Amino acid sequence: MEKLISFYCNNELLSVQINPAITLLDFLRNHKKLTGTKEGCREGDCGACTVMLGSLIKGKVKFKTVNSCLMPIADVSGKHVVSIEGLNNNELNFLQSQFIDEGGTQCGFCTPGFIVSLTNYFVNHISYNVEDAIASLDGNICRCTGYVGIKRAVQNTINYLDGGNSTNHNPVNHLITKKILPPYFSELPKKLKQLQNKTGSSLKQKGNKLNIVSGGTDIFVQKWESLLEEDNYFVSDDTGLKLISKKQNKIFIGGAVTVEEFLESKIIQKYFPFLKEHLRLFGSLPIRNRATIAGNIVNASPIGDMTNILLALSANVHLKDKNKKRVVPLNKFYLGYKTLNKKKNELVEQVSIPIPGKNFLFNYEKVSRRTYLDIASVNSSILIAVQNGKIKEALISAGGVAPIPLFLKSTSKFLSGKELSSSTVNHSIEIAKSEISPISDARGSKEYKTLLLGQLIKAHFIKLFPELNVDEVLK
Repeated sequence: MEKLISFYCNNELLSVQINPAITLLDFLRNHKKLTGTKEGCREGDCGACTVMLGSLIKGKVKFKTVNSCLMPIADVSGKHVVSIEGLNNNELNFLQSQFIDEGGTQCGFCTPGFIVSLTNYFVNHISYNVEDAIASLDGNICRCTGYVGIKRAVQNTINYLDGGNSTNHNPVNHLITKKILPPYFSELPKKLKQLQNKTGSSLKQKGNKLNIVSGGTDIFVQKWESLLEEDNYFVSDDTGLKLISKKQNKIFIGGAVTVEEFLESKIIQKYFPFLKEHLRLFGSLPIRNRATIAGNIVNASPIGDMTNILLALSANVHLKDKNKKRVVPLNKFYLGYKTLNKKKNELVEQVSIPIPGKNFLFNYEKVSRRTYLDIASVNSSILIAVQNGKIKEALISAGGVAPIPLFLKSTSKFLSGKELSSSTVNHSIEIAKSEISPISDARGSKEYKTLLLGQLIKAHFIKLFPELNVDEVLK
């Protein structure tokens, strides 16, 4: 079951014969004894295990942060892994010193993850903004400092790195000059090109595939130990599944496209600019850097953010098994709790979204215990078009109120052709209640979830049509 995997770890070229399902975290700590990368929650929440992952794209190394606790080592083949040890010089760099001087570290357990995430921010920008830099830390948690000292360290480092003024410098060279990065970073494009010429950029398992593993942000929480004993097919870097394209009036998204790649896509931003804001509620940046479109759909969580949005956008799922292909509407893909209209070896090759006509509006609502980095109690999306005071079309989804991600078919049908009014909204809520079957659990009672969905439907109309009588709608 072991495979030969070659990659750069910090400034060292490694070729290891290893089980491809072992997590990068376990490899770094147990095999390489690089214990600066910490094991905390092992669920992608705390950020203590954060590393930088560099991929050679069009001759340049593009870095992103990932949770090493959720990443199979298979997916680092041909790439560059940067742990905290790979950022160290002979002495503390300015960023590291600021964490100490400003009280940004106390017990120190979380500090390596913060340093790695901030370094990744600086590597990917030529001008700096303190709010954006802090936002890049959305996957890192510290229980000691209260974050004020960390924020001061961020601001001081930005001032040190030219005060946030936009320049045309090469970020890597600039950071090497400022001794934030070690000099070996300048040689990485050449080294990764040579490595990829020998090994290719990704690793695939062959044989009897028991598991098709995409981003792994949930499966490596639920069953990472059992994956070590099984045969797996890793698809997250399959270049054929990483494309986003427009054909006629549809947009096609490869199954291995990550959530972050999706929301940063120029095509998606052109036709669905609102999604970038809504998808900031999807996990943290390291999670969005790994979680894939297909992975979220197949995971079949009744409260999944991405699935909820795609249902309202009339998405279709394109399945492939060898040379056989078929297309299933997403609203017919879920047959029951975690039961899919999908055969064992079928792969979600891509997802397609029809481009809506003119004058459509979209909104996504989510209620959770925390605004960010939390799963929903109930969520809902709506795509709606109104002309001359009448609703031409309305498509509504609901999550957390049924065993499956739910498209509110009867509610959507009722709204289409109706006058846009508070009474129409209230009537639609009653129809929605008849379509759902919530249960009481840790996220709330079934009565609470029923009430909450009604409030979210009201919120859709209040946000999109503020001219409606809000007091009347809220009755």
